[in-house]
Amino acid sequence: MVALFVLLLIFAVFGGLGFALHILWLVLILAVLLWLLGFFVGGVDSALGRRRWYRW
Repeated sequence: MVALFVLLLIFAVFGGLGFALHILWLVLILAVLLWLLGFFVGGVDSALGRRRWYRW
């Protein structure tokens, strides 16, 4: 009975990690697309190369 409980617990942890990693991959892809969009939409500054839209 303990082995069955441990097996179910391992499946729950790995299933949850798989779902979380899938969501993180989607967030990563969305962030890269937004970064590329901002990179190409942002204008060009004459002295500094590309204009930065962030402050830091």
